[in-house]
Amino acid sequence: MGYGLLAAAIAAEVAGTTAMKYSEGFTRLWPSVVSVLGYVLAFALLAQTLKTLSIGTAYAIWAGVGTAAVAAIGMLWMGEPAGLAKLAGIALVIAGVVVLNLGGAH
Repeated sequence: MGYGLLAAAIAAEVAGTTAMKYSEGFTRLWPSVVSVLGYVLAFALLAQTLKTLSIGTAYAIWAGVGTAAVAAIGMLWMGEPAGLAKLAGIALVIAGVVVLNLGGAH
């Protein structure tokens, strides 16, 4: 159950961040609403996740997967360059999450 809630928290955070790009500095109503609701939902779900997962594990996965997902969205759908350094950075973020989980995740 904890990992399902965490996946939903990540999805909400990624949606909120993506909508923020389209909000044009919170000057467009609907993308701004989606951004705020995405973050409220993300934090609420993350809080529920912390009832069953350790904070280090949950936050590492939430932040790492969210960062990698938003970077991928930027490259795939928003025209951001996908250089070798950026791809290596995403791989390192993912590797860091894996190492943290192998190092004592409960």
